[in-house]
Amino acid sequence: MTELPARRLLLVHAHPDDESINNGATMARYAAEGARVTLVTCTLGERGEVIPPELGHLAGAALGAHRHRELADAARELGVDDVRLLGGAGRYQDSGMTGLADNDDPGCLWQADVDAAAAHLVEVVREVRPQVLVTYDDHGGYGHPDHIQAHRIAMRAADLAADPAFGPGLGAPWRIARVYWNRVPRDVAEAAFALLEGELPGLPFDKAASVGDVPGVVPAERITTAVDGTAYAAAKAAAMRAHATQIEVAAPYFALSNRLAQPLFTTEYYELVRGEGADGHGSDLFAGLGEAS
Repeated sequence: MTELPARRLLLVHAHPDDESINNGATMARYAAEGARVTLVTCTLGERGEVIPPELGHLAGAALGAHRHRELADAARELGVDDVRLLGGAGRYQDSGMTGLADNDDPGCLWQADVDAAAAHLVEVVREVRPQVLVTYDDHGGYGHPDHIQAHRIAMRAADLAADPAFGPGLGAPWRIARVYWNRVPRDVAEAAFALLEGELPGLPFDKAASVGDVPGVVPAERITTAVDGTAYAAAKAAAMRAHATQIEVAAPYFALSNRLAQPLFTTEYYELVRGEGADGHGSDLFAGLGEAS
């Protein structure tokens, strides 16, 4: 068997662009430090709103194919070369925003059987054997159906991957040592938005978003790990720019299709929800794990 890198990080996201917004600096840092960084994206974001007028004709499968290319470009900016789509390209489609009829599409991720979808992720887990898994909380960060479902699939796969009785044809069992959820401490978000208000006149955005628009905001005491990615700020911004259909970047700020400015965080925050080392605050997702293979 090919020898694996000492540190292995798996991230599970819902759509292309989520990885760069939430974890771009973290991914770039660990990739540069020699860790194996594996990204699994659950859909192609076929129902995303397109920002540039010249790309406004893209929709459905055509938009998904375009966003797949954007995802590849973003990963290159981050130095990540292991990017996968859950179950293969197009297996699960974007479910649209909460409450829309799109949520009822039998082919969308929201309608997927969680165990069946998790089995695809189990195969990846048993192949790459990550010590660390990063995904969303049980609210998906902000309530999007695909983010909630990505959370469910990731957490279920972490359980099933360690179960010797599950999927004997999917590889040897593997227990993920730590599971983290994406977070932003409320005090950090509030300070960043206060600074944004003063800089808004010089930005290409008319209005600012609010702290409530940022996924995963929690009280600071829930943060267990803060990964300093300031050395990779340019890589994160470039990766976000690669998702041109979805994001407009004016670093250190950006906006989505609503054109509401929000901070581009280069220190990225996590809450350890499962595994070793839950006490205290750290700066390394792998701290103290050793080099188990």
